Amino acid sequence: MTATASEKTAETFRSLNPATGEVVGEHPIHDEAAVNAAIERARVASVWWAGLGWKERRVRLLNIKGALARSLHRMAALIHQETGKPVADAQLETVLAITHLDWAARNAQKVLGPRSVFPGLVSINQKCVLEYQPLGVVGVIGPWNYPLFTPVGSLAYALAAGNAVVFKPSEYTPGVGLLLAEIVSEVIPEEPVFQVVTGLGDTGAALARGAVDKIAFTGSAPTARKVMAACAERLTPIVAECGGKDAFIVAADADLDQAAEAALWGAMSNAGQTCVGVERVYVVDGVYDDFVAKLTEQARALRPGEDRTAAYGPITMPSQLDVIKRHVDDALARGGRALVGGADAVKEPYVEPVVLVDVPDDSAAVQEETFGPTITVHRVKSVDEAVQRANATSYGLAGAIFSRSRSTAMEAARRLRSGMTSINAVIAFAAVPALPFGGVGDSGFGRIHGADGLREFARAKAITRQRFAAPMNLTSFKRTDKDMARLLQLVSLLHGKHYR
Repeated sequence: MTATASEKTAETFRSLNPATGEVVGEHPIHDEAAVNAAIERARVASVWWAGLGWKERRVRLLNIKGALARSLHRMAALIHQETGKPVADAQLETVLAITHLDWAARNAQKVLGPRSVFPGLVSINQKCVLEYQPLGVVGVIGPWNYPLFTPVGSLAYALAAGNAVVFKPSEYTPGVGLLLAEIVSEVIPEEPVFQVVTGLGDTGAALARGAVDKIAFTGSAPTARKVMAACAERLTPIVAECGGKDAFIVAADADLDQAAEAALWGAMSNAGQTCVGVERVYVVDGVYDDFVAKLTEQARALRPGEDRTAAYGPITMPSQLDVIKRHVDDALARGGRALVGGADAVKEPYVEPVVLVDVPDDSAAVQEETFGPTITVHRVKSVDEAVQRANATSYGLAGAIFSRSRSTAMEAARRLRSGMTSINAVIAFAAVPALPFGGVGDSGFGRIHGADGLREFARAKAITRQRFAAPMNLTSFKRTDKDMARLLQLVSLLHGKHYR
């Protein structure tokens, strides 16, 4: 029998190394009662955590960052075991998680702390304060492709905002979540401000239905709809990142060597299992042939495997192999050509690099998220056409543009229907903690990372304090006609002029 990345027993399930089938760990399947108990503990812990104040939380989070940095090799080894990705990629993922923890800790008070707001002349007697208060308990449902970096993009910012967190890691990578919880508990032993519940889909559903104040979800669009339906029972808000079909545009003046290298990394790293990975490339006609030649030459040199010399690892979730094969087969059946790889490239548990050309725009390989080491390359007449075709999907997560012209690249970047765009690089935004991360359309809504990510896990609180009695008493039954006349005269002076 073929091994899968997780196996269910009566009360536990196993996480397996997808490359070897070896058991990495065995973990409990937490039922609804266990999930609700964790939420109740988090509710108590959240009051204590919020009460510590900005400076103390900052110190604790920086110490979590330090502990994770000291455990970097241990964490990376576990990520490698549970996902199959190369150790170096797992180390890079851990480094990115560390930088996001650092930014969230250092910037939470500046972004969310109380600040004065000018009241305007009509309300000049009011002192106005805006601050952001913790939500309480945040539930995080994480993915398996980046089992540390992606959930940290929610949980670090939620903790920095003063919330307690209950985290349900993917059933394929539960050990990563549990190791992170161990690191956090060593730094914060007083209260369970960060807890992990393990299990399969029912465990995640129980967390979504539970009495949490917000859900942060990363996964597919169909699963997101189910999570949203569960959240709707309690009107629980949700921030959702649901994958993408990201486009990579190559202008006529692009550095083709850099573009080909970046496109290949964006498409093939982590075996293509990257929500912001490159899946479609649009190349302006004049440089199309040269770009394709460079891309295919580099792609042929890549080799998947488990050893340290392999470019990338296995497909972590076995069922994704069927999706990848269906997309490749459909592309070839509809007139596409495989310049690298082909139908026989899909082998369990590895998929060899696949570069497809002449694939119709309405094919599955162009419209649906493949999530494998495949790429389709399309010839276009102009950058304008590339943008139009890039936007012709239901997804809108990220993208990349290569051009030596700053104005051309910036204009195209703004027109791409996506939450993030990199220019002359690929996935660069993910390494910048200050930038928000999220998509539109079937790629989800809401933002993690940056100031927007901090605000995502807080509620705005507006406070006014009357400093002195207003010269015009407008909110009283003792209001006079004279008061209203003064108000209307003031409004006319302030707002009644013509603007050019």
